[in-house]
Amino acid sequence: MELQRKAAAEFLGTLWLVLGGCGSAVLAANFMPDTNLGIGLVGVSLAFGLTVLTAAYAMGHISGGHFNPAVTVGVLVARRIEPLEALVYVVCQVVGAIAGAAIIVAIASGVDGFSVSESGLAANGFADHSPGGYDWVAALVSEVVMTFFFLLVILGVTGPGAPAGFGPLAIGLALTLIHLISIPVTNTSVNPARSTGPAVFVGDWATEQLWMFWLAPLVGAVLAGLVHTYVIAERPETVEGYS
Repeated sequence: MELQRKAAAEFLGTLWLVLGGCGSAVLAANFMPDTNLGIGLVGVSLAFGLTVLTAAYAMGHISGGHFNPAVTVGVLVARRIEPLEALVYVVCQVVGAIAGAAIIVAIASGVDGFSVSESGLAANGFADHSPGGYDWVAALVSEVVMTFFFLLVILGVTGPGAPAGFGPLAIGLALTLIHLISIPVTNTSVNPARSTGPAVFVGDWATEQLWMFWLAPLVGAVLAGLVHTYVIAERPETVEGYS
């Protein structure tokens, strides 16, 4: 029953992240452009950060508030979760992301002329499908580095000695910052589930380029887990008089 509660929390949290983050990009980023009422890059960045912040406060005490396969892998590398539990988390995150994307499609389809393929559904991409035209190398570097620092923040603020109750705030602000930096490069993934949800509906180029948005975040997460564990985290031999 405990694992079921955690699985449900990861499903709902990831659904909320995709609905809030990608939903803001699809439904509100360029809302009535002639009147300047769209929320733009800053608004979408805040939306992603706020979804993680609110979901982490609401469900972090149940599952740890990963909502992201890269986070789960980083936490696994840092030895804070068991492999079977991590696998269940990743499956639920991907299903939650697809459900969130489906809700966006259902809402956006309420306007005549809406097209999933033309909207792009905030899918992640590089080269011709990068918002700023960045090539695959730039996309790879961006996603690895941004995920690496995202995981360092997460592992740091949820570890022993971190100020109690402020973890979700730091994580949400970190994700906002990451989006402010990298939306022009890839539309910002740092989350394979978030990338998979829209790609399932867009198909075509989005699924062809999806490998990048699994590979790069997972590499960044593994590196962060190793660096945090062996470089940053305090180890038993370095405390209480041991050397």
